[in-house]
Amino acid sequence: MKIGIVCYPTYGGSGVVATELGRFLALRGHEVHFISFTLPFRLAHDPIDNVFFHEVQTLRYDVLPSDLYGIALASKIVQVVQNNGLDIVHVHYAVPHAISAFMARSSLDKRYHPFKVVTTLHGTDITLVGRAPSFFPIAAYAINQSDAVTTVSQWLKDETVREFGIKRPIDVIPNFVDVEKFRRGLTPCKRSALAPRGENILLHISNFRPVKRVTDVVEIFARVRERTPAVLVMVGDGPERDSASQRARDLGVSDAVRFLGKKDNIELFMSCADVFLLPSEYESFGLAALEAMACELPVVASNGGGLPEVIEHGRTGFLAEMGNVAEMADRVLEVLANPEQAAAIGTQARRSVHEHFLPDSVIPQYERLYERVLRDTAPVAPNGGNGVEEYTYADGI
Repeated sequence: MKIGIVCYPTYGGSGVVATELGRFLALRGHEVHFISFTLPFRLAHDPIDNVFFHEVQTLRYDVLPSDLYGIALASKIVQVVQNNGLDIVHVHYAVPHAISAFMARSSLDKRYHPFKVVTTLHGTDITLVGRAPSFFPIAAYAINQSDAVTTVSQWLKDETVREFGIKRPIDVIPNFVDVEKFRRGLTPCKRSALAPRGENILLHISNFRPVKRVTDVVEIFARVRERTPAVLVMVGDGPERDSASQRARDLGVSDAVRFLGKKDNIELFMSCADVFLLPSEYESFGLAALEAMACELPVVASNGGGLPEVIEHGRTGFLAEMGNVAEMADRVLEVLANPEQAAAIGTQARRSVHEHFLPDSVIPQYERLYERVLRDTAPVAPNGGNGVEEYTYADGI
């Protein structure tokens, strides 16, 4: 198949998953075309022969308050389809990517066979953008008009149905992780550089958005450090970094907190750390937790969103109520005080990854989905399609 993938190429779970999906599809013999405003960062380090990149170039117009990204993307999709004959355009995020794909398909010259649109929802497009009154109708339209829709967790599917009254079929296809890249001991651990006095290492990796609750990370660490020597390694950047830094100063632990900024090789840090912290308000899936589990790194996380679908409490990690920093700190101390238990949790965590979240088990689910939408007709909305009515398929599914 010839597959176009539209995604945000920057740091964040959706871009990582989209890039890894395209990479593994290409390794399985498909022709993959990435369409984005810059080369996805994980693609730059691992070129593959049948993977192609098409840059979306935006144009600023003084009269308008935006850079016309959605229109520029639609135009680029048209060009890529015309030049390469794509079968599928797989968009990651309903808004704006699915809307741009529909715009492209509508404007495509009739000489070209129309492509199918597959939309994967990652969370923000439902829990943040989609809930905004100004975007709600268009988000519902994007979901209902797609030839197929997937979510990365059952929780996100349930949220989508609840928020938008969706009755059309939605497939749950989980995220996955490359266990050859994410595994302990793959490269020499530079532990001494992070903890020169042999302290325990707590690790957090995120885009530092408010939903990640990075000040909770610092508060958990401060409680742990009262009981045992430790350092906190913070990888990533975003709007809450200054708040986290200020909280560390307020709690008197700033000397032991390392803000490292954005890093490509996060598996190196996961191989060095003792505990991974993810106290988010919610995670639609929790890709960072899954990557830590693949590295046999015990995870202490909140039980919001899709995280309980990834972490089995007490067996492959620990879950606590969101905001309960005292319980999370106790769980961290439990892990640090019991090396044998920590090793057992790490072993079970990696085993769970092998059982449920390998590319070899997840990628075929996308392939079957693509084959289905190419075989079946597009969804038809009864009553003119008002964005929330039930959809039926002419050929049946």
